[in-house]
Amino acid sequence: MKLTTMLISLNKPAVLLCAAILLLTTGCRKSGEEEKPEVAVHAVAAQPADISRTIATEAIIFPIAQSAITPKVNAPVKKFYITRGQKVKQGQLLAELENRDLSAAALDNKGAFEQAEAAYNSSVNASLPEELQKSEEEVQTTQQELDAAQKLYSSRKDLFAQGALPRKDLDAAAVQLSQAKTAYDTAKKHYDSLNAVGKQATVKSAGGQLTSARGKLMASEAQLSYTQIRSPIDGVVTDRPLYPGEMASTSTPLLTVMNTAQVILKAHVPQSDAMLLRKGDKASVTAAGLEKPMEGLVTVVSPALDPNSTTVEIWVQAANPEQQLRPGMSAQLSITAQTVKNALVVPSNALLNASGDTAQVMVVDSASTAQSRDVKVGIQTAQQTQIVSGLKAGEQVITDGAYGLPDKTKVKIEKAEAAPQGEIKPSGGEKDDKD
Repeated sequence: MKLTTMLISLNKPAVLLCAAILLLTTGCRKSGEEEKPEVAVHAVAAQPADISRTIATEAIIFPIAQSAITPKVNAPVKKFYITRGQKVKQGQLLAELENRDLSAAALDNKGAFEQAEAAYNSSVNASLPEELQKSEEEVQTTQQELDAAQKLYSSRKDLFAQGALPRKDLDAAAVQLSQAKTAYDTAKKHYDSLNAVGKQATVKSAGGQLTSARGKLMASEAQLSYTQIRSPIDGVVTDRPLYPGEMASTSTPLLTVMNTAQVILKAHVPQSDAMLLRKGDKASVTAAGLEKPMEGLVTVVSPALDPNSTTVEIWVQAANPEQQLRPGMSAQLSITAQTVKNALVVPSNALLNASGDTAQVMVVDSASTAQSRDVKVGIQTAQQTQIVSGLKAGEQVITDGAYGLPDKTKVKIEKAEAAPQGEIKPSGGEKDDKD
């Protein structure tokens, strides 16, 4: 309508000139191709950087050491020497139970032991028993008889040789000598046997009585010592349920002591994550009330699966000097499981159609055209992703505006910047920058 008004307002030659220009312009646009519009995008250059795989999980906090101290004897509590929340040392006396009856038993057994000890010493140092003395006297008597028979036989032998004594008298002296010798040998053998065995048995009997008395004394002293409750570890008293005068039982803990200078954080992770963890891997601990994360180390990766959850239990040990981590609390673990140096990385928001270890990215070529590229990915985090193959360092990858963008679209990069360097949190893959 405006164009018609303008043509009417012009003179005829001007109208003809304008019409010719309009026709010429319209004909040129129809005969040529239509220009494709440029799409504004943001892009980042793929660059090498260190990237790390981290495993995040929730854990429960346990003390590095804990002892629920249960008495070995049933007795009323005589006195407590500590209160709940107090720090204690290993071997420190924490409580004492009533023990007057046990003290009396120990004293009685001590007296019995001293008596047995005296009897043993007397048996070792005393003279031979009465039977042994009789045997010794018999040996002496038979020895004298043997000597007398020997003299008689010798005398008669000389007389017989001189012809002054008949043969029968010499034979009688020989028989008497033989009998005396036999009697002496028997007495001597009996004496030697008593001397070797009898005294030994007496000493052994006294020694057995002494050993028995010593055992009873040790048992009574042990029973008495059980009434003194001492701490087996350094730590803090976290529970003291009884009051003085109440009955302590051998079936119920009297005190609980925990060492929380260090804590153990126990968590369960999937099998695939557990295969990447090693003893000594670094971990970061965060929990409610912590101003900043605390450092820890993986100390245990269970070699077996939990049969109920088919997960793997891991332990992370962390120092707890300020006692900020309390047993029973939950905390979050972030464990560095793998680090790849100089990996080719791009922002994670540049990935399209990601599935497993494959994805697509839109690369801006030298003609400012966006081209779809299939890539293989490795370690992935919320911010960065490792490109294992399909991309070269320095190539521009679209990070904003690539979704729904047709292949070979003309683009205009509004902002191109290098990928940030530094520690990047990963998710798997190999160190491989080849196409």
